[in-house]
Amino acid sequence: MRAWRFAAALLLVAAVLAVYHWVIAVNTVTAALTLLLAILFISTMWGLAEATVACVAAVLGFNYFFLEPIGKLTIQDPQNIVAFVAFLITAVTASQLSEYARRRTAEAEARRLDVERLYALVQTMMLRGSARNTASEFVQDVTKVFGCSAAAFYYRPGSEVFRSGPESGAVTDAELRAAAEASDVSADRVRGIAIAPVRLGVRSLGSMALIGGLPSEQMLQAIGNLAAIALERARAFDEASRSESARQGEALKSALLDSLAHDIKTPLTSIKAAVTSLLGAAEANQRELLVIIDEEADRLNRLAAEVVAMARIEAGKLHLDKRPVAAAEIVSTALSALPADGRMVTVNVPPVLPLVDADSEFAAQVVKQLVENALKYSPASSPVAISAERRNAKIVIGVADHGPGIDENERARIFDKFFRGRRHRFDTKGTGMGLAIAKGIVEAHGGRIWVESEPGEGSIFYFTLPVAGGSEN
Repeated sequence: MRAWRFAAALLLVAAVLAVYHWVIAVNTVTAALTLLLAILFISTMWGLAEATVACVAAVLGFNYFFLEPIGKLTIQDPQNIVAFVAFLITAVTASQLSEYARRRTAEAEARRLDVERLYALVQTMMLRGSARNTASEFVQDVTKVFGCSAAAFYYRPGSEVFRSGPESGAVTDAELRAAAEASDVSADRVRGIAIAPVRLGVRSLGSMALIGGLPSEQMLQAIGNLAAIALERARAFDEASRSESARQGEALKSALLDSLAHDIKTPLTSIKAAVTSLLGAAEANQRELLVIIDEEADRLNRLAAEVVAMARIEAGKLHLDKRPVAAAEIVSTALSALPADGRMVTVNVPPVLPLVDADSEFAAQVVKQLVENALKYSPASSPVAISAERRNAKIVIGVADHGPGIDENERARIFDKFFRGRRHRFDTKGTGMGLAIAKGIVEAHGGRIWVESEPGEGSIFYFTLPVAGGSEN
């Protein structure tokens, strides 16, 4: 292929020399300029090597046919020596400049093609769905766009390797996993294999390998960066879709539970009214059954209220009517809602405490829940203590009991929904939602709730409420 280009270059120079020597008589300047144009044409069309050969032939022919003495490769006139040297330098320089311009044009065209290919790859990858689909289809997309014979992709989050054809077996899974930890592109032009990490910042998403028809290392890096961006976009889209689905599911669940709870409360109200009326005129043999109905109706009513409260908390629809209120008032409201069963409950709430910014009804519900738990899990003869103190811009309310305490491995889960302690799982009534509801109410106020306990020494549940105005003084 290249031999005929050298031959064509020599023939072109020979044709110019023959025409000007035997057909058209011209002076040395015209001959030199025509030969220079021929050399520029050869350099532009075929390259520097062909232009250099043509340049040597042109210099020799110019000397032989146009410089005195004609027909000899010698120069007598000093002026002709200067013309000969000038022609030689001009021919060589012109051919090099032409080759440089041709090479830069070819590089610009190659960059344009690379940009077009990258754009095509972007369009293709952005149409994929999930991050896994984006990774699995990448090997097909990159081979089609860049003309590689095969490709492989290691998707690190899923620990999966995707391949586009049998030729991709030239790169092992171990090599791909090792490349995911590297920071640079590894290209073996002899084997026709290039492996590049796929990273987003400092986070590794995997690695890719291209086999045959390799682009430049800069382009390989660009392809890796593009793959990382496409994967991150797909992952973010997946998470957004899951979040939106979860949000809609929570909203639907909240609406269903709210509706169900109200549907349960309506007949319960009727049952409660009927039982209360019957209890006033019931005979002794009927009274015991009516008391059971009355108690179980109350239990179902509390369960419905807990279900609604839990659903609203999880759906983020717990609407607080916050206002400045005294901690003593919150505690008093909570105790007034407890049944009078003769248990001792001591209260130590200093009257000088600043007001808290809270919904008094919901805050009292938290205190009531903690006191009910303390009464439920501690001996009947032991007292329950309620305290309150100020810590910076928070009021800390505590409820202490002298029960069996909570095991260390259960303290982290005590506020989880439906969690019941191992020792009281079957011998104590309850739904396991009380503390979860209390936690949701406290966090909605911007506070936190926790427990301090030692087995055999009782437990103290604390929660915080913000001081009205947020003052630290």
